[in-house]
Amino acid sequence: MSLNNTRIIALVEDDFEDLELWVPVMRLREEGAEVVLAGKEKGHVYKGKYGVPAEAEAAFADLDVSEFDGILVPGGWAPDKLRRYEEVLSFVKHMHENKKVIGQICHAGWVLASAGILQGVTVTSTPGIKDDMTNAGAVWKDEAVVTDGHIVSSRRPPDLPQYGKALVDAFQTL
Repeated sequence: MSLNNTRIIALVEDDFEDLELWVPVMRLREEGAEVVLAGKEKGHVYKGKYGVPAEAEAAFADLDVSEFDGILVPGGWAPDKLRRYEEVLSFVKHMHENKKVIGQICHAGWVLASAGILQGVTVTSTPGIKDDMTNAGAVWKDEAVVTDGHIVSSRRPPDLPQYGKALVDAFQTL
């Protein structure tokens, strides 16, 4: 297990893209990482776009972000909700300032844009938010996965195999 002793926050909110949450979570857990599903309310069951549930194992307010090695932001419509929580923006800013891994896929780039961390960062996302990413200062590429330092980004579900590998690689270099 290559990621033993690695702790990761995976953000959850209603309307997350089911595969974009669960595939990376499972992949990282397979490698031995502890991945904590975190939402506004501990114990609340959030529903994915296609109905797959995700129960929050912790509330945002109960987490000490300094105890974690990275954060995952799933896509779907959840990022538009997640970026409205000050705790979420604070988590992302902390990870960025401390060069800890930030994984974002599809519409998750909205959260990074709202956190104000994309200036000069090379990323990808779903093409539908390309303008949002570039307007936030990012250099956008239409590629399956883009890694720029500690930020790993991906476009959409068909890119999940490459995204999973890039995330594992990023956490291994901590």
